[in-house]
Amino acid sequence: MIKFLDLHKLNKPFETQFLAKTKSFLDNGWYVLGEEVKQFEQSFATFSNSKHCIGVGNGLDALVLILKANIHLGNLQKGDEVLVPANTYIASVLSILQADLIPVFVEPTIETYNIDPNLIEEKITSKTKAILVVHLYGQLAEMDKINAICESNNLLIIEDAAQAHGLTFNGNHTRAFSFYPGKNLGALGDGGAITTNDDVLAEVLFSLRNYGSSSKYKNDFIGVNSRLDELQAAFLNIKLPHLNTENETRKKIAKRYLSEINNNKIDLPICNNFNNHVFHLFVIRTENRDKLQEYLNSYGIQTVIHYPIPPHKQKALQEFNHLSLPITEKIHQEVLSLPMSSVLTDEEITHVIITLNSY
Repeated sequence: MIKFLDLHKLNKPFETQFLAKTKSFLDNGWYVLGEEVKQFEQSFATFSNSKHCIGVGNGLDALVLILKANIHLGNLQKGDEVLVPANTYIASVLSILQADLIPVFVEPTIETYNIDPNLIEEKITSKTKAILVVHLYGQLAEMDKINAICESNNLLIIEDAAQAHGLTFNGNHTRAFSFYPGKNLGALGDGGAITTNDDVLAEVLFSLRNYGSSSKYKNDFIGVNSRLDELQAAFLNIKLPHLNTENETRKKIAKRYLSEINNNKIDLPICNNFNNHVFHLFVIRTENRDKLQEYLNSYGIQTVIHYPIPPHKQKALQEFNHLSLPITEKIHQEVLSLPMSSVLTDEEITHVIITLNSY
């Protein structure tokens, strides 16, 4: 079986270093917000070309804390509207709701799956104060157009980069990352981070993640407990130097898929610039997705659906169930994610391609 993502194989090369770090962690006796977190925050800030990195518990917390920090600073107010792609993982929407803000869904383009800049302005009202841009599947959204729209409408831009580690970003914005094990830069458990060039915002975020505390037992805000785990930071410190190389391998695999898959029943994703994609996922579309998935499975190829139900149709978000978002709904009915990771062999990639072409 060709696994969709073989985490054991992916992490195996680092096993000796992981074990050594774990022993060092145990011997050190400092288990929360220690030197490993500080080192990772410094390294990831440099890697991301940002002044600050704030390590947090997970990607969802990263988004929520960015929004809450902007409320604390007066850049947003509870009840403000935040534009968000309709085609995204539910965490993007949950973060807006958990910050007591109102999500307004914007359809994607069918070609890239990312938010359609041409549909943004029609969604802007007097209550719209921000946009949460998602770089879905690892592809940069059309930030030149989005930046121009937001500048002319005085909208705050926040970027959900949970699937976009190593992407070269466009614009001086605050970004949220997830280090869930399956990400391009994955921990061995949950983890997340925020990057920003805003000194004041960073100061608030460092406080909010740690009970709203600026120093021990001094609490300036109603904060939360969402700190990047010291041991996970240690593992991330080991893996970060290899991220660019692994992303380049993903791009090579994507180029093979794009150039060699040839089946008129299958729609391939559009990528006009490989510098703007890190291929966290390689997502195809087909009208009878379940049939194709069963077919691939019968040939030993594991696939995953990202995502079967759009956020606005989830039971948890019943207040949005009435919305009709046909492009998003079509995407969620047709998408299928092919195996994609830096440990796939040439033989495995060839098998996937031949099998798809024979469908």
